[in-house]
Amino acid sequence: MDKEIAWLLREKYHGMESEDFQTDCARLSLGVPLAYIIGHVPFLDCTIHLDSHPLIPRPETEYWVEQAITVIRTQSSRRNLELEKEEGLAFSLKVLDLCAGSGAIGVAVAKAEPSALVSYAEIDPAHLSTIEKNYHLNVPVNRYIKVVEGDLFNGIDVNERFDFILTNPPYIDVAAHTVNDNVVEHEPHLALFGGDSGMELIARIIVEAPHYLIPLGQLWIEHEPAQVEAMTSLALEHGFSIITHPDQYGIPRFSVLTMAQ
Repeated sequence: MDKEIAWLLREKYHGMESEDFQTDCARLSLGVPLAYIIGHVPFLDCTIHLDSHPLIPRPETEYWVEQAITVIRTQSSRRNLELEKEEGLAFSLKVLDLCAGSGAIGVAVAKAEPSALVSYAEIDPAHLSTIEKNYHLNVPVNRYIKVVEGDLFNGIDVNERFDFILTNPPYIDVAAHTVNDNVVEHEPHLALFGGDSGMELIARIIVEAPHYLIPLGQLWIEHEPAQVEAMTSLALEHGFSIITHPDQYGIPRFSVLTMAQ
């Protein structure tokens, strides 16, 4: 708690104690997440604002998104070189941040890879303005941004295809009681809990994603370690190859599903 109070004083109040600071300390003692009190969090090279109280981005997500950006950059450079030689034209990869919440994933990609065309899909309309704010405050150039409201792919044009779909969907099993009380009390249940065994949204994504990916397109999904077996079975059934990777703590935390050619 002392570290959080020190961070609050430095980040929000610039070292100056005040009545508002004491009020925020009281909120902190009641379990309100520090990120909501400050109003923003760092995520890779971005500052992600949390005006609408979306899910707070975690270090585990930051870890795999950084790896995704490396792959996207490499593929984008290769694609651009090939098309410049053949047609004299540059080509932008298309990326979808699915279950976008604050937009942290897509915003980080857009900032890191200027040639990527990033779209955002989010079911809760309250978060759409937060996504747009985070994009415009972090991405220095005026580029394409598409933010749609919808249940998974419902807001996406049926003819649209992406090179990458990146998602941190609701994947926690509510019956497992693995989430801290302050998270349950303050963060959006819609972004946390994924139904029976936490697999309902993940299963829908794996089933529906092939309709929105190009051949050899990739679907990156964050998940629980216990979900790997079920995910692998679904992925193979729906035309994907799949590789599961550990997070920075050595826990199987995200999988990369690649469409067949």
